[in-house]
Amino acid sequence: MPRLALISVLPVAALAFVLFGSDEAAPPRAATEPEPRAASELTTRQLAGSRIVCGFDGRAAPQSLLGAVSAGEIGGVIYFDDNIRSRAQLARMSAAIQAAPRPDPLKPPVVISVDQEGGQVKRLGGAPAASAEQMGRRGASYSRSQGARTAASLKGVGINVDLAPVLDVARPSGFIADQDRAFGTKPGRVSSAGVAFAEGLQSGGVAATAKHFPGLGSTSANTDLRPAKIPLSAGTLRRVDEAPYTAFSAAGGKLVMVSSARYPSLRDPVLPASQSSAIVQDELRGRLGYEGVTITDSLETPSATQGASDAQVALRAATAGMDLLLYVHCDAGVRAARALRTGLESGRLDRAAFEESVDRVLAMRAGL
Repeated sequence: MPRLALISVLPVAALAFVLFGSDEAAPPRAATEPEPRAASELTTRQLAGSRIVCGFDGRAAPQSLLGAVSAGEIGGVIYFDDNIRSRAQLARMSAAIQAAPRPDPLKPPVVISVDQEGGQVKRLGGAPAASAEQMGRRGASYSRSQGARTAASLKGVGINVDLAPVLDVARPSGFIADQDRAFGTKPGRVSSAGVAFAEGLQSGGVAATAKHFPGLGSTSANTDLRPAKIPLSAGTLRRVDEAPYTAFSAAGGKLVMVSSARYPSLRDPVLPASQSSAIVQDELRGRLGYEGVTITDSLETPSATQGASDAQVALRAATAGMDLLLYVHCDAGVRAARALRTGLESGRLDRAAFEESVDRVLAMRAGL
């Protein structure tokens, strides 16, 4: 995701039942009594902001950004090359963002993310010491060790979410293959090495993000630069391109990034994947059973907007079931949050579903 063109279910805690031995003892909680939900304590503004992750200019967190974090108007940030001068500077900036005062339901760590795939897409020096293609050739053990080393490097500067690994299955002449960003050309190798990298990341306390569901390995069109349509059949997509995501889900992968390409065979010929409930809800949640957090690819690219406004795109993504909406620029993120807020207040967005999404995000953040 270049700077100018960005590119479980929280395990429900088992209720502890206390069996009382006398009639005088207090009765046990009903088995059906729900656990408290953090999202229900948030204002509409905070609910909307909890779903926004955005980038900003400069090598220090601006006061406007810190104020937005405190107000709950954004839930996370993404770093790019021009945010980074040194590890010490980056650590100070991350600490300042996390130190921004915020109300109790928003106390979990703010999402601080970066694209640290290795190879050509790598914002910081150090781990990983290889591209995805090289890790795939060397196997799962090596990939896992690179993931663990990457986690240690990122945690040292306050980054808690890596927007990696790429789980696209590469094809000849595809832009993913051309950039050495794929772990392999076969779903088995991508699943083995790619998921191992994710496991290494998460063993070190950094959340992994599998991308770009349901797969970008077959297209030469970089969706950061222009729209893409994936003409593969549903059978091929499910058998080949989605297979690594099944493995990622089974391994407890924390986030899945949904692409901005269109997939006509998956019952939505018009909308980008991240704005399509047929892909987010039916395919990823329903068919694959994924229960973690979903995040869009950049919603400012031509592939994502297709001429629509920030407000229209944000409403489509939220309606489709995306949990986090990603923007290169925080001014676009603020406009998106405003649209979500209006959608909630007008009833266009279902509040119960919205709160469920925010609870999923807050649960993930609590584990960072």
